[in-house]
Amino acid sequence: MEGSGAHRSGQDLALRDRIRALERAARPLDPGSTRRKRLRSAVIASSESFLRRIESTKAYQDTDDKGIGLLDHPIQKHGIPIETAIDLLEHDVVRPGGAPASGGYLAYIPGGGLYHAAMGDFLAAVTNKYAGLFFTGPGPVRMENLLVRWVADLVGYPASASGHIASGGSIANLVAITTARDAHGLRGADFPAAVVYLTTQAHHSIDKALHIAGLGEVQVRRIAVDAHYRMRPDALARAIASDRSQGLRPWLIIASAGTTDTGAVDPLDAIATIAERERCWFHVDAAYGGFFLLHDHGREVLVGIERSDSAVLDPHKSLFLPYGAGVLVVREAASLLASQCYTGSYMQDALREPAEISPADVSPELTKHFRALRMWLPLILVGTEPFRAALDEKLLLARYFYREVERLGFEVGPSPELSVVTYRWVPPGADLERANRINEAIIEGVRRDGRVFLSSTMIDGRFTLRLVSLHFRTHLRVIDLALRVLREQASAAGEL
Repeated sequence: MEGSGAHRSGQDLALRDRIRALERAARPLDPGSTRRKRLRSAVIASSESFLRRIESTKAYQDTDDKGIGLLDHPIQKHGIPIETAIDLLEHDVVRPGGAPASGGYLAYIPGGGLYHAAMGDFLAAVTNKYAGLFFTGPGPVRMENLLVRWVADLVGYPASASGHIASGGSIANLVAITTARDAHGLRGADFPAAVVYLTTQAHHSIDKALHIAGLGEVQVRRIAVDAHYRMRPDALARAIASDRSQGLRPWLIIASAGTTDTGAVDPLDAIATIAERERCWFHVDAAYGGFFLLHDHGREVLVGIERSDSAVLDPHKSLFLPYGAGVLVVREAASLLASQCYTGSYMQDALREPAEISPADVSPELTKHFRALRMWLPLILVGTEPFRAALDEKLLLARYFYREVERLGFEVGPSPELSVVTYRWVPPGADLERANRINEAIIEGVRRDGRVFLSSTMIDGRFTLRLVSLHFRTHLRVIDLALRVLREQASAAGEL
């Protein structure tokens, strides 16, 4: 027995020595103060250099390599210096393609990336607080619910509302659709007769969400739009009546508050009246336009959103946060909980009566990043007034561009309801095919020039140019530059 005990003691010592050796080998994962300072200094130096150059940096850099040099440094057994990693990041990741942090980034809707939010992301990552369940992360959960409540109040929902902060509008729309499905008790056998109503201007993530939610068999009605690409309530009412007469089951109406192509806002109040009469779930995709509710014009244009059953608003759009934040709010928390709340036996400690609804109970996410901090920090530091002023500026810049680009001779689309402007160059006598080729050449020229980044879309078969004024660094001088670049490119095509 003594020998056996001595043998076990020797095994214990060997095991402890092995554990200590592994601790030393893994030590780079937990750098000390000096190492942290070096890492932090390199990152801050790079980010400060980036921000100092942001106004002179091209909004689009069409590089030949498109960052392929990154592939020359695969992940290996041993690491590289932070300075080498930063060089790779700057040259092969940050440089090529669009520059969403630039005020000249006028192509798409996301709004820029506030520095305050970046600080929030840093703190969220360093503290690594879990934000899914109140039991383990009461602070992050309270913060998320505080922000959801603020958004619900902005929309005009009652105290019974709930929601969560998702990765963006795509996931938020998906959760809204599954909640609507479950609230109406739809099962597989019901899908072929169930009908969804939206327009051709609805974001493509809606169709994707219907597919992911297992609703590929539902009937989808594309409701006619008016001259401003807004849903026509009369056409909606007729479509529902026709479907009911055929024994179908209308159940979901999806309206847009700021379409991607044109920035149009559907007549939400009139649609809400129809939804209430027909007992349909009314969802508003306000991913782009929702936070214009901070502004008097937005509250006027979005009247009726308070009557919806659910709404999506993306802080990384009209609240200028970095990519990766979409808020879903649902009028009745009970509907959201009934659809999304599931638990496992290993979570029994977390099932005590909570003081707050947990995000994991109202969303598909159990693994939950502390996203709320990137939204809370800018709002708590500067308040809502600078956001309101910035949105006011973007509205006025869009109207200014609309007026000035028309003066240049471009054919303009509908006057902007929010901050998207559509326009195209149509030379006298040009047929549709020729006009499309000319506008495609113009947008390619703008992209090669790179001083501003504009985009295009197809509307009713017409190759149409778009400008989006929704960046906190976009100011009058940037819009004037965009007008100059457009004039130059059209002139280079021999058309102006």
